[in-house]
Amino acid sequence: MRIFIATGIFHPEPGGPATYLYHLLPELQARGHDVTVLTFGDDPTDDYPYPVVRISRRQSYPARQLAYWRAARRLWPGHDVAFVHSFNIPLPANIRPAVGKVVGDPAWERATNKGWVEPGLDIDTFQRRRYGPLVEANKLQRARVARRWDHIIVPSAHRKRMVVGWGVPPERITVVYNALPGERSAPTETAAEARRRLGLPDGPLLFTAARLMPLKGIDHTLRALADLPDVRLVVAGEGPARAELEALTAELGLSDRVRFEGFVERDRLPLYFRAADYTLLYSGGEGLSHTLIESLALGTPVIASDAGGNPEVVQHGMNGLLVPYVDPAALVRTLHEAFEPGRRAALAANTSAGLERFDWAHLVEQTIDVLRAAARR
Repeated sequence: MRIFIATGIFHPEPGGPATYLYHLLPELQARGHDVTVLTFGDDPTDDYPYPVVRISRRQSYPARQLAYWRAARRLWPGHDVAFVHSFNIPLPANIRPAVGKVVGDPAWERATNKGWVEPGLDIDTFQRRRYGPLVEANKLQRARVARRWDHIIVPSAHRKRMVVGWGVPPERITVVYNALPGERSAPTETAAEARRRLGLPDGPLLFTAARLMPLKGIDHTLRALADLPDVRLVVAGEGPARAELEALTAELGLSDRVRFEGFVERDRLPLYFRAADYTLLYSGGEGLSHTLIESLALGTPVIASDAGGNPEVVQHGMNGLLVPYVDPAALVRTLHEAFEPGRRAALAANTSAGLERFDWAHLVEQTIDVLRAAARR
């Protein structure tokens, strides 16, 4: 097949779609498929074994949207299928068949980040309720885009149910679980050694890796931490909410127990997972979290909200703990439970349970099957 990749972001930019495609495309090539990438951005394009065309973001929004549309029209002829990774990129109507990948709800993300809905609103409640004209217009727009795609790949059964709710027939949606690319060796450091390398003290330690934005629920984590005087938190990630979260940390008197690391290179993240007692992700709607999968693969149990696809990764009481979202009191109770004697060791002994579902080779083959079937149709 000749596969046309239409995406909004691409390597070396941070973000799920960029990382996913960077690892996936060489696998497609290794299996005899040709790929062409069209994306926004201003980084070099010469270091890839396939064509990459970037549309500069230095232009005005209308100008770069038009430039993207023109580039797509020029590049598309000769391709068998388009693999689309954003709801908001302009593609000519004749680019068909098109397979879209849906990992979240852009209407929910935008409404949450813009403050158009109540803080902390989970993704499932957002699907059910009706809001003002601006929010409903965004809901309608993303549903129309999804219904135009010939097929959709989602990372969890939860996301499939959500997209069906947008009016997409279930037979046009395939669940392909997220996975971690490449062979991953067990870390060699003990938890104590990892902490020494990171300059972290002994004692109960939580680790969160996430983009710092409202929908990740880090503010709930900070407020819960105020009720656990012996527990420390390390946060890896950048984002628009960082200043607000640091201010809340100071306001709650947690500055000596919370450390914001900023952006952490991916190859250093295993050191943080190894150092932590638990990885904590109390967000309102993950599709299927790479962070949770990686933590479990490295032997660190997890604490997560029961929202989105988290229950498809976390087996409560087996490899981690699930917490109702949003329920601050339940989060505090769960954190107390997590640090009871013997609890962490029991959960850590089972972190490999169910991880065979998140196999990279299986992800690649399933994705090819979906793209090939769409191309044949």
